[in-house]
Amino acid sequence: MGDVTVLLKAWAGGDAAALDQLVPVVHGQLRRMARRYMRHEAQGHTLQPTALVNEAYLRLLGADNVSWQDRAHFFAVSAQMMRRILVDAARARGAEKRGGEFAKVQLDELVDALPSRGTELIALDDALTALAAFDERKARVVEMKFFGGLSVDETAAVLKISPRSVMRDWNLE
Repeated sequence: MGDVTVLLKAWAGGDAAALDQLVPVVHGQLRRMARRYMRHEAQGHTLQPTALVNEAYLRLLGADNVSWQDRAHFFAVSAQMMRRILVDAARARGAEKRGGEFAKVQLDELVDALPSRGTELIALDDALTALAAFDERKARVVEMKFFGGLSVDETAAVLKISPRSVMRDWNLE
């Protein structure tokens, strides 16, 4: 785990070779996070866990001036990026359903007319946004634990608070 922090700091310092070493080390955890996200998506979703991880990598590579604190910080940012990607995809699907491209639909395709999990993801994103307006830290705790799969200790480290405070926020006390 210390290796990830060292590689992150080297990459942030401009060492391109550190990124080449970092990717295989963090790839497994990012795939697990992506599978956890995708488990809540509707069957037949066009975005697969590998594509979600790849899109997150692209966004991470495009993030300039990130001062990575440690492994937990990296995975917290990754979780937030994956959430954004899925919410953006859900919003785009919703826009298409409201009149994007019109297409002839057969009656046996009624299953496509059923509400998708994308609307639930958008509702969850809206709820987290509302929570953040009320209490930013509680929203970050929910995001890191639920979406990122970070432990209480990892979440506490990223937010620079005690594990007990994380648990209070998680329980919405």
